[in-house]
Formats: sequence, C-alpha cells, structure tokens
Amino acid sequence: MASLSNAFASLPNTPRMPALFVGHGSPMNAIIDNEYSRSWRQMGEELPTPKAILVISAHWMTRGATLVHIGSNPKTIHDFGGFPPELFAQQYNAPGAPDFAQATIELLEESHAHSDERWGLDHGAWSVLIQMFPKADIPVYQLSLDLSKGLADHFRLAQELKALREKGVLIIGSGNIVHNLRALSFDGQKFDWAVEFDAYMADAIGNKDIGKVLDAGSLGRTAALAHPTVEHFLPILYPLAVMDEKEKVSFFNDTIDLGSISMRSFVLS
Repeated sequence: MASLSNAFASLPNTPRMPALFVGHGSPMNAIIDNEYSRSWRQMGEELPTPKAILVISAHWMTRGATLVHIGSNPKTIHDFGGFPPELFAQQYNAPGAPDFAQATIELLEESHAHSDERWGLDHGAWSVLIQMFPKADIPVYQLSLDLSKGLADHFRLAQELKALREKGVLIIGSGNIVHNLRALSFDGQKFDWAVEFDAYMADAIGNKDIGKVLDAGSLGRTAALAHPTVEHFLPILYPLAVMDEKEKVSFFNDTIDLGSISMRSFVLS
C-alpha cells in the first residue's frame, strides 16, 4: 500500500465489506412494496454498516473518461419520464463522500479517472438505496461508465477498486443481467432468449468464471437481444472484479420481470 497517496492511507482500515450487484429494474421499485423492494430492505438490514457506498450505475455514461463524483451533497437525479408525480417527488438526501471519492481517483491512477461535481445520484443508485438504506445517512458517491472502453478494460479498471473494501466501502454495481425495454411483455411470458442469457450468466457468476462472463457476446443473437446496448451489463463486472477467490456468491431476486428484464442480483461475502 506504500504507493498509494495520503487520501487513501488516511482512511481507517475496516473488516472487508461485501460487494453487490443489484438488478434495479423499474424506477417504481423505489416507492412500491414488492418482492424486489422487500429484498433490498432485507439486504440493508443484514449488511454490515458501510462507511461509504460506491455505486456504479448503468445510468451514468461517459465517453473517453471515467469520472468520480466528489460533491458533498449529491443531488437526486430523476432521469426518466412517464412516471407518476410521487416518483418525481422522491429525494434521497444522503451526504456525498469527498474523501472516499478522492481516494478512489487515486486508486484509479492507471486508468486516469477525473473528479466531477455536476452529477449526483441517478435512479440506478437512489431507487435502490432509498429502500436498502432508507435513513439516507451513509455517504454515497458514483463512478461513471466510460463507454469507449471494452469489457476487459472495465474489468481491469474495476480491479483497481478492490482495496476500498478494506476501508469500509460497499461497492454496488447497478444494472440488469438482461435488459431489453423494446421487448417488454405484459402477459407474464418470459422470452426464451432472456431465460437463456440469464441462465448463462447465473452459471458463469455462480462458478466465478470471469472468462465466461466476458465472453457473453459469444451467444450471438441471444446476447444482442439481452442487451441491445451495453450499459446495463457493464455494472456486473465491478463487484466481480473486486471478488476474493474464496468468497461466496449468493443470488437474490432471481426472476425475470416483464419478459425481458432480469432482476437477478448477487452478493459477494
């Protein structure tokens, strides 16, 4: 650790925090009582209390740079449309985590991350946290997804974050293992390609087969239908990259919603 700068070194050591991937699905999960929101509340009750939470959300996309939000009071971003006023009225007023954010930037020295003060908490972050940690008393910050990077590049970048787990940081990737909004089904049927891709990823993640995860594109049409765009897949890589070899992988919310949205989530501990 001698090569790390003072911002990281000044953070006290803690027992290793778990790491999570959460399938966040609809923003409405922030305000309704269902199987997903109940499991998030239960997870928040069972997890050790973090010193800070780092969220890598599908909804903060950049190109050509990885950004880390360093603000002290991140705003609640309502980055969606067509939902009821009650959802737009929600505010998640957690404090930011400037010290942890600066330490994160320094850990990402090889990846040349930059600071940001304009973002906040998008719904990939706050719609989950408002259920998981409803008191909003734990500092939260986000890291952006640089869409100019390939899967392996994201994985290598994420590996640089591993030391944060020993500083009390709960790392949460927030996306969906299957995410195709163009193919929603309201009749209770699950698309075969959604089931196939979800099963492929469950096997790969459950067996800690990172090569298989990174090679998900080999499924061809199935992969293309499961992810017409890549942003909801990329957050899966972040908790996997900070995983220890002997850790246990536990799935929760392992269902497919609206035919084409996998809510499958996992915790590493």
